[in-house]
Amino acid sequence: MNPNTLVLLASGIVVGIGAAFTGLGGGFLMVPLLLFMGFAAQKAVGTSFLAILIISLSAVLAHNKLQNIDYKVAILLGLGGMLGAQIGARLVEHVSTGQFRRLFAVVLIGLAAYLFFKK
Repeated sequence: MNPNTLVLLASGIVVGIGAAFTGLGGGFLMVPLLLFMGFAAQKAVGTSFLAILIISLSAVLAHNKLQNIDYKVAILLGLGGMLGAQIGARLVEHVSTGQFRRLFAVVLIGLAAYLFFKK
């Protein structure tokens, strides 16, 4: 097994724990990792989504056993998210990797500030 394979597997474990614990999906960890590894923004986002799909399926099984799912809310959010994902995938094609990094950082900082200061 080459070192990149081990790094990716270990990263997947960390992202899986973070995603299942926080519900943030793991993209907030995976996309920066892939950017750091030299992926273009578009390839990092697309690759992250497939990995998150696999991680999410596993998390759904675990949370279902714990009865932590409101199916009606999840389906409604998912249907809206499907439309938004189609729009977002097309929008990211018009953004350079440098611009994406800055925008992603601003979103993460904004989210962190909101969570930190929310009462």
